[in-house]
Amino acid sequence: MVFKRRDPLGWGAWLREQVYPRSGIRRAVLYVIYRMRRLPDQPHRVARGVFAGSLIGFLPLPGMQFLAAWGAARLIRGNVLAALLATFNTNPLTTPFFAVLAMSLGHWIMGIEKPLSAEYIGMAFANAGADLWYNIKAAFGPAHAQWEGLIQFWHEIYVPYFIGALGPGIVLSAVGYFVTIPLVEAYQKARAAKASERSERRISLRKALAEAAARVAHRDRPGAADAPPPGEAGSKAPD
Repeated sequence: MVFKRRDPLGWGAWLREQVYPRSGIRRAVLYVIYRMRRLPDQPHRVARGVFAGSLIGFLPLPGMQFLAAWGAARLIRGNVLAALLATFNTNPLTTPFFAVLAMSLGHWIMGIEKPLSAEYIGMAFANAGADLWYNIKAAFGPAHAQWEGLIQFWHEIYVPYFIGALGPGIVLSAVGYFVTIPLVEAYQKARAAKASERSERRISLRKALAEAAARVAHRDRPGAADAPPPGEAGSKAPD
C-alpha cells in the first residue's frame, strides 16, 4: 500500500507518537498549517472550517471530534478537510492545562465550590469509571446499576469543562479564523503567480522550438540557399 508504514509501529510507539511526535510538535504544527494553506478552496471557506474544527477540538468530545467537526463545518459552510485538520489544535501535552482552565472557569460560572486538585479530579474519574464498569456487569446479572459516581462526574467535571471551554474556545478559534484568511490568500496568490510564470516560460519555449524547427525545415528544402529564412522574408525593404 502507498501510505502504509514500512515498519509498523507497536502500541507503545504509537502512543508515544500521539503524545510527542518523533519529528517534534513544531514540525507537526507546521505540517498542518502547510496542508491548510494548500487546500483548493476559497480563503473564507477554509477559515470557517478552521474555526469549526478548532472550536470542536477544545471541547470535551472524546471519540466524536471528527464527526462533530464535519457536522459543524457543513453547518457553517466551511471546508470540511480544514475542520478535520484544525481538531489537532489540542494534544496530550496542552490539553491538561486547558482542561484545568476550562473547569475552573466552568466552576466559577456555575457556582460550584470544589477544589480542582489532582486528587479531586482523579477521584471523580475513578468513581465514574468504577460505576461504568459495574453497570456493564450489572446489565448481564441480577445487580442493580449505580449512578452516583457518573452523576457526580457529569455535574462537577464534564459540564463545567464543556461550559468553561466554550468562551476560550470561541476566542482562540476566532483568532485562527482571522489569521487563516490572509495566509491562504497570500499562498494562493503566490501559487497563481508561479503558475502564470511557468505558463509564460512554456509558451516562450514552444515558440522558440517552433522557430528552430522552421529554420531547419527551410534549410533542408531545395533552393533554400537563395531564399531568406522564415521570419526574415518580410523584414527587408525592397531596393
